[in-house]
Amino acid sequence: QVQLVESGGGLVQSGASLRLSCAASGLTFSDYGLGWFRQAPGKAREFVAAISGTGRSTYYQYSVKGRFTILRDNDKNTVLLEMNSVKPEDTAVYYCAARRSIQTLSMEPAGYDYWGQGTQVTVSS
Repeated sequence: QVQLVESGGGLVQSGASLRLSCAASGLTFSDYGLGWFRQAPGKAREFVAAISGTGRSTYYQYSVKGRFTILRDNDKNTVLLEMNSVKPEDTAVYYCAARRSIQTLSMEPAGYDYWGQGTQVTVSS
């Protein structure tokens, strides 16, 4: 059984930093690309960042580029999203997802095979 479990969300003030974690189990972690998505109430799920199975390639949504960093630790089967200079518009439920691809990235939810349950991030002004 593949499981992805997010943690690290919470209530923070605008400009603060926080780190989201996603622990994976039930899969060969290094064979999967990983992504972070977010979804605000009444809105579609939105791509945030992705990292390849090797960790050598990353891609970011324009609005978070330079503020967020995605990284993975294959020894710990964990993917992180480091968030800096957060803004109220970053408020959403954040989901991690796994993709059965070693080399290629995807910005589309349909490109991912497994999903976590999400962790809430709320940024106050």
